[in-house]
Amino acid sequence: MTPTVLTIAGSDSGGGAGLQADLKTVSALGCYGASVVTAVTAQNTRAVTAVHPLPPDLIAAQIRAVLDDIAVHAVKIGMVGSPEATRAVADALRGCAVPIVLDPVMIAKSGDVLASQASIAALVRDLLPLAHVLTPNLPEAARLLGDQPAETEAAALVQGMALRALGPQHVLMKGGHAGGPHCTDILIGPGGSARFTAPRIGTRNTHGTGCTLSSAIAAGLAQGLPVADAVGRAHGWLHGAIRAADDLAIGGGNGPVHHFHALWPRRAGAAA
Repeated sequence: MTPTVLTIAGSDSGGGAGLQADLKTVSALGCYGASVVTAVTAQNTRAVTAVHPLPPDLIAAQIRAVLDDIAVHAVKIGMVGSPEATRAVADALRGCAVPIVLDPVMIAKSGDVLASQASIAALVRDLLPLAHVLTPNLPEAARLLGDQPAETEAAALVQGMALRALGPQHVLMKGGHAGGPHCTDILIGPGGSARFTAPRIGTRNTHGTGCTLSSAIAAGLAQGLPVADAVGRAHGWLHGAIRAADDLAIGGGNGPVHHFHALWPRRAGAAA
């Protein structure tokens, strides 16, 4: 049976983040991707200029349509939207016996805010308890907890443990917003914690990194990998996608990572 990932997320008209990034990621990693659209956004590499949330009943209907017909092996949730939409997603997935990866999307790479405080509260109440893996970056983790962003790995570990107490089985604290020459993600789970570190790459083309990482983890889980192995593979694969991002030369702002870096031929003259 083909490993299948269902992504529940907003649409990015620029193609670098949201459900477009999710579908590219799971396809590149050998899975079939199904999708539920929660919102339509008008955005490019520079800015989000419009957001149109879909009605909660239509979001729920999309989820039911997929689950009624297609064998799904993992679910990835990204941008949901309103508290009502969040509740609709939670209700539609409750009892779904596959791992759910929750990426708490709140702010676009351009800096545009994508989630209200009420939506964040609904996320904590309705979706965190369903998550097999929660994947916040440091600012997102702080907003979920009503705290300040962690400035050290020790503080990130403490916040990750606090988030895990809210219901997720595992929490991956993403360290991309921290300073220093390396990027370190910390996975907190029932058996303790693990660190995943890679050299920081000097590029502005990092649009969609959060969506891409969480989808790559979901692909690994759909293929039967244990959580730590799925995270480790996703971390290394994303590092390659960021390293090759400048090959694409898409847009004039924060361009996307290269989701097909392992499949497309390298551009002539590109750095190894």
